[in-house]
Amino acid sequence: MTTLPLEPLDVRAIPPVVRHATIFGILERLEPGEAFSIVNDHDPAPLRRQIEARYPGAYSWSYIVPGPEIWQVEIGRNEAGDDGHDADCGGHDEGHSCTCGH
Repeated sequence: MTTLPLEPLDVRAIPPVVRHATIFGILERLEPGEAFSIVNDHDPAPLRRQIEARYPGAYSWSYIVPGPEIWQVEIGRNEAGDDGHDADCGGHDEGHSCTCGH
C-alpha cells in the first residue's frame, strides 16, 4: 500500500470534537490501495470499530507502534471488491436514501 500523506497524522493536535470527522474525511478520499497513518496517545480501537461499522471490510488496520505511550496505526483502503459503495447505510441504489453522507 502507498502511505499518504508521507508524514503520519498526529491526531493529538486535533480537537477531540472533530478528530474522528477529520479522519473519516481522509479515509473517504483514499483510492483503493492507498493508506495513511495516525499517531495517538491511546489505543484508537473505538475508531476502528466505527470504521468497520460504517464501511464493513473496506479498510485495513495495522498497528505500527502498539503503545503503551504512543500508538501509530496505518489505515488503508482495500482493493479487493471495492466499488466505492461500501457504506452500510441502507443503500446507494436508486430508490434508497443514503444515511452515511456519501
